[in-house]
Amino acid sequence: MGYKVCLLIDDNYIDNFVTRRILEGSNFAEKVVVQQSATDAIQAIREGELKPDVIFLDLRMPLMDGFEFLQEYDKLKTEQKSAAKIFMLSSSLDPIDVKRSNQNKYITQFIHKPLTQKVLEDLNA
Repeated sequence: MGYKVCLLIDDNYIDNFVTRRILEGSNFAEKVVVQQSATDAIQAIREGELKPDVIFLDLRMPLMDGFEFLQEYDKLKTEQKSAAKIFMLSSSLDPIDVKRSNQNKYITQFIHKPLTQKVLEDLNA
């Protein structure tokens, strides 16, 4: 596995609960941090409070969606970004969302919710 800090950004409490349990149960990362707001997450990264190795990012959220988060992420200084792997984790079935994710330089992979143990194993394969 090898990740130190995994950041989960999703406004849905139930999704966060389930995803966090899967991540912690698989020892995917030493620490799993949950942010229910992309705005709060980008602020924590900008201020140096968070330096995630890997990010699971929801697409559809109020105030700031996943793509808006990525626009703000792009503006961060290089040392703030820490070359984190970013996985778009979404229930969206819209092919445009998948295409935009695949074309984004920060997105490693688009993953359909829910995150499963099998998907995590495939990510580490």
